[in-house]
Amino acid sequence: MATPMLTTPVTRRQMLKTFVFAGGALLSGCARSDYIDGKLVLTQWYHQYGEKGTFQAVHRYAREYTRVNPHIIVKVVWIPGDYGTKLATALLTPDGPDVFESTLTQAMVEAGQTAPLNDLFTSQDLADFNPRDIALNSVNGKIYGVKMIDDLGLLYYRKSMLQSAGMQPPATLDELMTLAAKLTTPQRKGLFLGNDGGITAMLNVLPWSAGADFLVNSQIVFNTPRTVLAYQKLQQLNQGGSLLMGAASDWWDPSAFTSGQAAMQWCGMWAYPAIARAVGSDLGAVIWPPLDAQGVPVTFLGGWTAMVNANRPHVEEAKKFLQWQWIQNRAIQTDWCVGYGFHVPPRLSLARTTPKLQQPVPAYAVNMLGKYGKATPPLWNAAMGSDLTNAVTNIVKLGQPAAQQVAAAADMCNRELQRELE
Repeated sequence: MATPMLTTPVTRRQMLKTFVFAGGALLSGCARSDYIDGKLVLTQWYHQYGEKGTFQAVHRYAREYTRVNPHIIVKVVWIPGDYGTKLATALLTPDGPDVFESTLTQAMVEAGQTAPLNDLFTSQDLADFNPRDIALNSVNGKIYGVKMIDDLGLLYYRKSMLQSAGMQPPATLDELMTLAAKLTTPQRKGLFLGNDGGITAMLNVLPWSAGADFLVNSQIVFNTPRTVLAYQKLQQLNQGGSLLMGAASDWWDPSAFTSGQAAMQWCGMWAYPAIARAVGSDLGAVIWPPLDAQGVPVTFLGGWTAMVNANRPHVEEAKKFLQWQWIQNRAIQTDWCVGYGFHVPPRLSLARTTPKLQQPVPAYAVNMLGKYGKATPPLWNAAMGSDLTNAVTNIVKLGQPAAQQVAAAADMCNRELQRELE
């Protein structure tokens, strides 16, 4: 089971709040040594992945780099718990990691915490990376991160159940709602979107499926009738009685679907191996359907990005290591994506040719990610996401007017945006 991608990066103000603690840590101890036995030590941080074998793999990659560069040791630091806050704290100190994984925000760039990486890419490299990944890791024309894995969401179903209901895979949200109602029985619910009724999992996906967006060209743009309609549909889904609530785990874990508690489930492609083992050839999957005839099919583009700390003394050496691991070393990139969990390599050529991704559902997913994958830009931050989540919770759980809540959230997000742009 994968650790869900980081979707709520720590804001600039949250980072500043941790400075006191970081400063206290610096005063209480000595700075770390950058050398052991005359060899340069680069520190690389990972959050604690849940997939078996990942811990051993990252240490193996580090040893491999030392074999080809004997003058450098890569020290892997495996971070359990609240990785985002711990990283934000560390980046405020001189002793932060040299290389780390996160999600790029514009605040990190403006704070000078991430080093530009344009010089690491050849023109052939740039052409072979998912262009959406390059765009998401760029600010003002400079690339600040290299994607390590791509994740996406899929709506999983059993083909035999759809056939019994006399329906095809849903082509619109209304068709999905009808199908979920038909597949609901006293023993199971028709659909699982998470224990909060889809507020978290559908927060971005539903407006995207309506053709709406959130932040474009430094402007908040989600206060539209299409966004309002999307959240009203989620409210209807929650009121319709076909959604599973109270599952043992949330939407990112496939057990509600594989155990038969729900006939369909929105989950990540990381869950495909477990679902395929449980369901076999009866398994089908689609990305999220369009809201209606004016909408578009969509899935989220998630995952993790490797970056270089611009405030460490060995930036160039760290950049060369990142280039070796996440741009040049195709074997490591493939191993990291499908050797333990199940993810899409950001390199297009690897995504097309990796054998494990040639099965029907993964091959479909790779194709759809390239066409319809969406993500919020680096300027969208955790505070904006929290404001919008609160509004959608009020709509779905409290029945408050959707147009009013969306407008209020847009106002709060715009104030936050202006603070970010100061």
